[in-house]
Amino acid sequence: MIIAVDGPAAAGKGTIARALAKHFGYHFLDTGALYRMVGLAAIRAGGEPITTPAAIAAALSLDPSSFTDAELRTEKVGAAASIVAVIPEVRAALLDFQRSFARKPPGAVLDGRDIGTVVCPDAHAKLFVTASAEVRARRRQKELGSADYEAVLVDIKARDERDSKRATAPLVAAKDAVVLDTSEMDIAAAVKAAIAAVEARRVP
Repeated sequence: MIIAVDGPAAAGKGTIARALAKHFGYHFLDTGALYRMVGLAAIRAGGEPITTPAAIAAALSLDPSSFTDAELRTEKVGAAASIVAVIPEVRAALLDFQRSFARKPPGAVLDGRDIGTVVCPDAHAKLFVTASAEVRARRRQKELGSADYEAVLVDIKARDERDSKRATAPLVAAKDAVVLDTSEMDIAAAVKAAIAAVEARRVP
């Protein structure tokens, strides 16, 4: 079974996707981390601003084992991921890896921004996890500690703009996705709702 979990930054999709994988005993892939790896590799190779050739080269030679989680979770790398994600050649280079992972038995949960629409349009269950920009900015600020709320909000909105308006695989809910707005939900409630949505479409 394939479960697709899409949504904008800081909506809670990663937490929900991990919880789903644990609950059902499925494999988990944070596809956003792949783009963070490409963004960081492009910065390392060519500095900033990131160039398209550097991003494509990074995607084609990506070695997931050469990165640590701590390196990938900075705001700088998050912004770089959003930049390289609009490059069609980067997305194409990572597509086969993601689709191969999705076919792992007994099932897989993939979280990202285009899983249900592009990577796995035939996923058995699709969730689109969202929340208001203000709520997501507060969550990200709390996660970062001393970050300025207004600056985080500006960054969140800028990433939303890039992700939703890119020509290739824009951020949009699949027509058959269950939209889960977590603005007024705590983690437990959001996970419970997600599990119920997946159970309704689970392969026997």
